[in-house]
Amino acid sequence: QVQLVESGGGLVPAGGSLRLSCTASGITFRRYFMGWFRQAPGKEREYAAVVSWNGGRTYYADSVKGRFTISRDDAKNTVYLQMNSLKPEDTAVYYCAAGATYDISSRIRDYDYWGQGTQVTVSS
Repeated sequence: QVQLVESGGGLVPAGGSLRLSCTASGITFRRYFMGWFRQAPGKEREYAAVVSWNGGRTYYADSVKGRFTISRDDAKNTVYLQMNSLKPEDTAVYYCAAGATYDISSRIRDYDYWGQGTQVTVSS
């Protein structure tokens, strides 16, 4: 059974930092590209950051570029999202996802497995 379990969300003041973690089980993690997506209330899910299966490439949404960093540790089957300089508009449920069809993708439909999400709330 495949599981992706996110952790690290919470309430933080604007300008603060959080690090999200997502640990996978039931898949050969090193073969999967991984992504962090987010969904704010009343809005569609959007991608925030993705990393290729071998960690060699990363993509960031313009809204988070320069503030967020995605990384992976294949020995721990874990992908991270370091979020700095947080803004109230970063408030959302953050989901990690795993896909295997390509080297990397920012498209929701390319991901095979999803976590349950972790809430991030940034106060102004």
